[in-house]
Amino acid sequence: MLLSLDLEDERPLHEQAADAIRRAIADGEVEPGDRLPPARDLADAMRVNANTVLRALRELRAEGLLEFRRGRGVTVLRKPDPEAALRSRARELLAEAHRHGYTAADLVRWIEEES
Repeated sequence: MLLSLDLEDERPLHEQAADAIRRAIADGEVEPGDRLPPARDLADAMRVNANTVLRALRELRAEGLLEFRRGRGVTVLRKPDPEAALRSRARELLAEAHRHGYTAADLVRWIEEES
């Protein structure tokens, strides 16, 4: 499993690590039922601290993609659902926009301008 992070990316490293693992699962590098390498090995591959990888793995477990089993490591449960992930991010973006006084219509306009 080839994992790399972009040091120019402004997102936190644990989010980048979670995205890299999510992408590996979606691309079929690891399949449901497969075990992931130990967190230390993943951290070495990504050149980050093991705690960063553990945080990413916990995030993916919360999404229902991974299962942690004592003595058996981390197992892939299912492939990510891209629509569900995008809808979740859209809800987060909308909440952030509302906190800053913007509306859904503002977001739609900005997205259309980027298309």
